Amino acid sequence: MANRFSVGERDVRPWGEWEVLDVTEHSCIKRIRVRPGQRLSLQRHRHRREFWLVVRGRARVERDGETIELGPGEHVVIPLGCWHRVANPGDGPLEFVEVQTGAHLDEDDIERREDDYGRV
Repeated sequence: MANRFSVGERDVRPWGEWEVLDVTEHSCIKRIRVRPGQRLSLQRHRHRREFWLVVRGRARVERDGETIELGPGEHVVIPLGCWHRVANPGDGPLEFVEVQTGAHLDEDDIERREDDYGRV
């Protein structure tokens, strides 16, 4: 298993975009931007944990059935195997830093349960 991300890698998604800021063998740091009124899929990962730090806007986080509201400077931990998603309930951009840790870091480690964009 390995980290398959590379610095500068980016992707545009229906909800916004992400960019890889830094990588090590067992970690990846991304900047994630979520457009107003959008949310990511309800998902979980088998190989990675995540730490999210909000830097701009408001985040509504679902984590195993719990709803957590976050603002700039606040954070949440997403444990391994936890069902989770983030939404931008505001009228401005949401930006947060995501730190992924684990033995296998890749976009193929996403199991979706619900998705507003038909990707389940």
